[in-house]
Amino acid sequence: MIRRPLITGALTVAALAAATVAYGVYETRRFVVRRETLPLLPAGAAPVRVLHLSDIHLMPRDTLKLHWLRELDAALQPDLVVNTGDNIGSAASIPLLLEAMEPLLARPGIFVPGSNDYYAPKPLINPFKYFAGPSSADFDREEREALARRRLPSDQLFAAFEQAGWLNLTNTTARVNLGGTAIDFAGTDDPHLDLDRWPGFAAAHSPALRLGVTHAPYQRVLEAMRDDGADLMLAGHTHGGQICLPFYGALVTNSDLPTRYASGLHWWDGTPFNVSAGIGAAPAAPIRIACRPEAVVIDLMPR
Repeated sequence: MIRRPLITGALTVAALAAATVAYGVYETRRFVVRRETLPLLPAGAAPVRVLHLSDIHLMPRDTLKLHWLRELDAALQPDLVVNTGDNIGSAASIPLLLEAMEPLLARPGIFVPGSNDYYAPKPLINPFKYFAGPSSADFDREEREALARRRLPSDQLFAAFEQAGWLNLTNTTARVNLGGTAIDFAGTDDPHLDLDRWPGFAAAHSPALRLGVTHAPYQRVLEAMRDDGADLMLAGHTHGGQICLPFYGALVTNSDLPTRYASGLHWWDGTPFNVSAGIGAAPAAPIRIACRPEAVVIDLMPR
């Protein structure tokens, strides 16, 4: 006979687990805007408001997220939008995303891709595997064939971004002039898939600001940006840990970045870099705990 205390204990654990999952689903809809200020511009320059978006991971069912995205432009009035990838979770998400982001696409913008712009998420058989360390980009033949079957029409998404005037920074550079301030950008393809090729900043220019952009903040990329004279670095990918412990923080970053840098504005050997906790969550595990979804506003001010 099973003792009543054992049954009661098991039921209590099950109830706590169910409540935790329910709260985790609820938190995915508690969107916030994190605001930062950095005095990086030359004296006398006009302020520049940067809106950093990352890891939207849009699925067609995400109606509340779509509405929130649609309202960002009017609420924040950014001068520049920086999108650091992982926008979609399915091909059907593309037209919905473009419609919701229509006001933001009218702004100057730049973007780099993430792995979930290229590939639909795979089913998460073991949710605890995420905490074992970053997933590998080394695939055997069977894995590559499965990956090819999950290929998303990312060329359609990127073409729409470019048609709206956004600059594609996939392993390349660009220059933008905002309010009389020249900003040089350099970006990479997704380091998590080992597709990154750091292009360096254009040596012929003397910009007011150099900004490095990537999806996944692997240390090799941050160090290349820093060594090449970046004034600010932007990345996403980590989801801020997605599941964090209160008063402790993230358990993982899904990269080689230390967990203390999982989200927020930090300094990498003296160079400021912002890691967005992202707007969405992995579609295969759509929960967030102690890590609210965020867009980030960075107001660049004169020194």
